[in-house]
Formats: sequence, C-alpha cells, structure tokens
Amino acid sequence: MTRYKIYASFNELPLGWDALAKHDVLLQSHYLQAMEEATPTNIQWFYIGVFKNEALEGIAIAQRVQLYLKDMFRNTQVSCIKTFFKDVVSRVLKGNILVVGNLTHTGQHGLFYNPKALLKTEFFEAIFSALDDITDRIKNNQNKKIRAVALKDFFKDDAIHEAKAIFDSENLHQVYVQPNMILSVRPEWKTFQDYLQSLNKKYRDRYKRARKKRNSIKTVEMDLDAIEKHTPELHRFYMNVSNNAKFNTFVLPENHFYSLKLQLKENFKVFGYYLKGELVGFFTLILNNEDLETYFLGYDKAHQYPNQLYLNMLYDMLEFAISNQLKKVVYARTAMEIKSSVGAKSKPMVVYLKHTNSFLNGIFRLIFKLMNPSEDWQVRHPFK
Repeated sequence: MTRYKIYASFNELPLGWDALAKHDVLLQSHYLQAMEEATPTNIQWFYIGVFKNEALEGIAIAQRVQLYLKDMFRNTQVSCIKTFFKDVVSRVLKGNILVVGNLTHTGQHGLFYNPKALLKTEFFEAIFSALDDITDRIKNNQNKKIRAVALKDFFKDDAIHEAKAIFDSENLHQVYVQPNMILSVRPEWKTFQDYLQSLNKKYRDRYKRARKKRNSIKTVEMDLDAIEKHTPELHRFYMNVSNNAKFNTFVLPENHFYSLKLQLKENFKVFGYYLKGELVGFFTLILNNEDLETYFLGYDKAHQYPNQLYLNMLYDMLEFAISNQLKKVVYARTAMEIKSSVGAKSKPMVVYLKHTNSFLNGIFRLIFKLMNPSEDWQVRHPFK
C-alpha cells in the first residue's frame, strides 16, 4: 500500500529522510533547516514523504511562492512594448504558485524515490495527490488560491520524462528553460596549472589578464565569525547582482549565508575578496558529494569591471574543485557565455508547469516564454 504524508517543517521529517537523500545535500534536513531559518519572505516550505508498506521510499520538497509585481521584473531599461508584455505576464502570474523543487537553486533538488520499492507511476500519483492536498490547505488556512504548479529543473535525459503520461493527465506543459552550465573536471587535471595547460593560447592569455587586473585583491575563506561580522556587506553585494537580473522571484534575507554556514559547516564555503583589508566581493559554494554547486555571489560595483571580479571568481571556483578532487562544477544558469569561456558546457533543462485557470493554461507556454528571458550568446571553445 502506497500513501503520502505532508510535513510543515524540517523538524517534523520522518526517520529515514536523510538516508534516502544521502546523494544530495540540498535534500537533507540540515540544509532544509538552514533554508527555513533564512528563507525569502515570499516562500513557504512543505515536505512530502511517500511510504510503501510503512517504509519511507520517496521524498519531495514543495514551495508555495508568492509572486509580487515589483519583485518579478527589476528596473531595467526596456521598450514600451516589452513593458506592456511584462505587465501582462506579471498580472497572469501574480499570486501564489506551488513549486516542486527549490526555487533558490538551479537543478533537480526537489524529489527522489527508491525505484526498487516504488513504480514511477506510484510515486508521482502520490506527489500529485499531495499537491492537491497542499493546495486545499493553503486555501482553507490562508485563503490563498494556487494559480500555477511547476516541477523544476530536469535535464533532457532525466528518467522523469518516462512519466509523461502522468504529466499529460495533470495538464502539465513541458517547457524549456535556460540551460545549466556545467564543467566536468578532467581526470588529468591534478592541479590548476594542468587546467591552464589544457587551454589554448587565447584563453590562457585571457586568464593572465584577469589575474593581472585583480591586482592586490586577496581571496580569503570566511569562517562563521567573519560571515556574521560582514553580513550587511555580503547582503548589499548580493543585492547589487540580484537587482541586475531581468527577472527574479525572491530576495534572500540578510542572515541567509550565516544560516547556511551554521548548519552546513564545511559543506558550505564563503570566500571573500579583500582589497587593502576591505571586503569588495564574495562568492559561495556548496559541496554536494563529488559535485561543487556554485551558489550566490556579490561585489562592490566599483570593482567589478576594473578588477574583473566575476571572471576571477569563476576561475577560483574551478581551482577549488580541482584542488579538492571534485568531479564537476555546477555553474548554474545565467551569464552562459562567460561561463562557457572557462570551459563550462550548457546542458538544456525543462520544467513541467500548468496554470490552474484552464484558458490561461492553454496559452501558458507563450506566457512562460515571455517570463523566461532568452539570451543570445556565443559558445566558446577554450581548450586546445
């Protein structure tokens, strides 16, 4: 017999949750605790356990996200026509959506099940029943209607697509989103110098120029005390980058990085960029078994271009992965061309989604295309 149970907090999770999620730090309870204690104000967390014969065999994260007009599209210079379309998109999506997955992180970190115990159909039927239950709870307890449902982010070759018949029965569209940029660390790269030797001359010279422009900026790993001390600057630098995004669905609270370091400890890294003792930028990393998940970063705008902070951060992230014998760097989406220039490859991703209004659901592909900005970029080929 298959059944599901919904939990409202990490501290309610059943025994066996972390054992089932051992392959993914971003599904484990200490990460979920950190996120709950420092989550964006417009996100509410739910957790779904799927049981077979009383044993926990499947898990999922669901987020209720409240979208606001002012947060979705930031202040960017656009034409009147684009402004009109953005206003239409915002009004269609404004309100509450239910996301299976983690909106704050690129990739499929939202669900997992034991295929030896559960059929795909059993697992997803339980998940969709749970989503209906969560939708009713939100309506009854908070008088809020869920306007859209989404399952994110899946690679093209993910086994989830074998369950397409179930998604079709739920009226979900399959929609492409911006790709995930991933750099596989080659086995022969024992040191960062090995990576540099694998670059062609153009991109080795590019690296040298970036390092030269960094000048006397020093990269220092920040411990918990340093993160706490510099929390206001870290948040301000993060907002410099966040506000530059064309489309956004949340804002991290000020204590976010401190909370992650407190709970994840050595699995969460914060590296500060210091110029003459003053913090001018930072980047963060999550160690996820053999993968290095790049996370949020930020910088003082005055130093970004003169010191090529962003490009130097990409190199430093890769150097950390090589030095720690990790297998790949997940650079996530956005800024695809510059990530391609250091060797990352684009991996297409899809989401499944639907609008709860049947008419709007019929045109949701078009709406989502407007919401998800396309980005023309040139693939770079840095290696010999």
